[in-house]
Amino acid sequence: MTTALITGATAGIGAAFARRLAAQGHNLVLVARDTARLREQATELHDRHGIEAEVLRADLSTDGGIEAVEKRLADRTHPIDLLVNNAGFGNKGRYLEVSMADELTMLKVHCEAVLRLTSAAVTGMRERGRGGVVNVASVAAFVPRGTYGASKSWVVQFTQGAARDLTGSGVRLMALCPGLVRTEFHERAGMGTDNIPNWMWLDADKLVASALTDLTRGKTVSIPDPRYKALMGLVKVVPRGLLGDVTSRAGRTYGPR
Repeated sequence: MTTALITGATAGIGAAFARRLAAQGHNLVLVARDTARLREQATELHDRHGIEAEVLRADLSTDGGIEAVEKRLADRTHPIDLLVNNAGFGNKGRYLEVSMADELTMLKVHCEAVLRLTSAAVTGMRERGRGGVVNVASVAAFVPRGTYGASKSWVVQFTQGAARDLTGSGVRLMALCPGLVRTEFHERAGMGTDNIPNWMWLDADKLVASALTDLTRGKTVSIPDPRYKALMGLVKVVPRGLLGDVTSRAGRTYGPR
């Protein structure tokens, strides 16, 4: 039986990955900051699907938290077959309205943690000749939207480059770029959602099912919805200056309150 490690596992996309993978018979290592929620989730998934669900409390905004997950990923006696780097958050405010400490914390979680955990996982996977990594980015990676978008763009570029370097190793890497998903993310970021059209919202469980299919097919970037695929197609042809104006207005309309 294979084992998947999921960061940010207790809510939103991370919880959807946990549900889907448990239903498919994978054992799990669930990583988040809230021990009580982790234990409740692990018990529920074990009771429902008969899988083993290990709990690992870690704060990926700290070196100690990253090191704890690195250590688990490097454990050759209990190898990880699939890593889902999902932990992330948004900051309320535009550039210069967000404290430098919060900006640097975002880069720690979205970039440094992804780099270090991917490297820790892939080292063993390459030795075994199999494995997969899903790095959760965002469609914000493709538009000019400050530190959040820049950090997610880094995730996409890093994942594509690493996947190319690992060609033929049996290890698959994929950046997942969802659009808007109803999760705790928006509430935590102080983001108002009442103004956002219903058609823009994605279902987390359907998104995860599509993402895992894309990983199996060997894609290195997954935009798992035709609506957002169409929007990102338009993004490629819109002049960058105009795109910046549009995304700035959209951020004021739909962004953090």
